[in-house]
Amino acid sequence: MPILAAEVSLFPENLLEGFSVAGLERRWWAVYTKARQEKSLARQLLSLEIPYYLPLIPKVSNIGGRRVKSLLPLFGGYLFMYGTEEERLQALNTKRVAQMWSASKVDDVVGDLHKVRKLIDSGAPLTVEARMVAGQLVRVKSGAFMGMEGVIEKRRGEEHLFVKFNFIQQGVSVRISDYLLEPI
Repeated sequence: MPILAAEVSLFPENLLEGFSVAGLERRWWAVYTKARQEKSLARQLLSLEIPYYLPLIPKVSNIGGRRVKSLLPLFGGYLFMYGTEEERLQALNTKRVAQMWSASKVDDVVGDLHKVRKLIDSGAPLTVEARMVAGQLVRVKSGAFMGMEGVIEKRRGEEHLFVKFNFIQQGVSVRISDYLLEPI
């Protein structure tokens, strides 16, 4: 059972199917929000009637011994806005935006967002894949090694990483799934 009702993740509903407004020069913006502000920014953009897409996926958690379903952003910290320069400034004035980038290849952005929407709508479990490479500093975000930091030593296959942890000036390697890691 969800804690809250589902948020509007796409406004307007036909945004990814060729939405346009005559006379307005709009472009796609990747909006990086301040910490945990994605949904709040989406609500404000909705109230301002600024087109956006916030991909949300279901997550089940145990809180106080109860299973609770919530909707979380697929790409933590990111929202995609389709707006004019004036609307960009309105979004910045919400004080919820850390950075914004204009998309250079509009067709690629719309195509990618459309694919993401289809994947979410399919109900298949999705996992964001980070591009981690040898030499990158990482921290383990869950599991038995939670909180440990190390350097990716080498990558084998697509599912596992070897991470080097330094203890008392000696190295230790562990095979660990990359979904447990986050870049530092």
